[in-house]
Amino acid sequence: MSLDIDQIALHQMIKRDEQTLELVLRESLLPANAPVTAMMEELHRVYSAKNKAYGLFNEESELAEALRNCRKGEDDFLAFSRAATGRLRDELAKYSFAEGGIVLFGHYRYLAVEYLLIAVLNSQNSMRVNEELDISSTHYLDINHADIVARIDLTEWETNPESTRYLTFLKGRVGRKVADFFMDFLGASVGLDTKAQNRGLLQAVDDYCQEASLDKNERQNYRKQVYSYCNEQLQAGEEIELKSLSEELAPLGEKTFEAFTQEQGYELEDRFPADRSTLRQLTKFAGSGGGVTLNFDAMLLGERIFWDPATDTLTIKGTPPNLRDQLQRHSGGK
Repeated sequence: MSLDIDQIALHQMIKRDEQTLELVLRESLLPANAPVTAMMEELHRVYSAKNKAYGLFNEESELAEALRNCRKGEDDFLAFSRAATGRLRDELAKYSFAEGGIVLFGHYRYLAVEYLLIAVLNSQNSMRVNEELDISSTHYLDINHADIVARIDLTEWETNPESTRYLTFLKGRVGRKVADFFMDFLGASVGLDTKAQNRGLLQAVDDYCQEASLDKNERQNYRKQVYSYCNEQLQAGEEIELKSLSEELAPLGEKTFEAFTQEQGYELEDRFPADRSTLRQLTKFAGSGGGVTLNFDAMLLGERIFWDPATDTLTIKGTPPNLRDQLQRHSGGK
């Protein structure tokens, strides 16, 4: 992994009681030695693999202003990180779920892109066995379960300030509350809506097939082609590119898929991240609620599975063998 650390700072918030979060601030930056580099590489890998929300700075963002000053050389990175940790503590202290943690500010480059990553990491206890086979306790940073993390694409922010996606963050383990306090700290608002982009893509595919008057099998095969491309992009960690997707698909009529989306005004970005749960709808129907969970291939609708919208009833012809066995055992026991 070609990750180059520029500067990295580490501070700590300690919860003393219900109202107090005490700060412990380092007086110097961390050296970019082998353990520190390995830690940042792992944090970058874990964060990159998670589903993220996109955002952009508000005009009144204190963090953005402080970061600009730091980038201009008017303030050094350590001072920036110390002041930002104080603001983070003030925001976090407003919430009853506030806990302490290690606050990390990492300025690094990866594949010619410059990033600032901000994370609150928890420490966990574990056991270790030394060379004499004695057991002792140890502390470690729980990077795999880090969920209070944001990353600013500094390259995108500075070269394309109108972008709605240079800032990413995780939603957090307790829903909107974690996202809310972190967004308040960042002085940011939600930007690119990934799910909305993916839903718009699915709608465009269905409308394109309908305009071409494809039958059921032709329509489903077309949806499978779209899913195949999108899934490959997802597995490779790449984004969906509308132009390359259109080039993968055979034109239906005189218009390419890309031309159709532009003509019909779906407001799709030229490229956007794939959303796994939304894309599954290209090939499957799935849902759960009220103690019922269903998941079946889209091709089965109208063949083995029938829906009556008037009564909201599904009729299934031919149950899976393992389900049938369970039903038969249950019926025989009565």
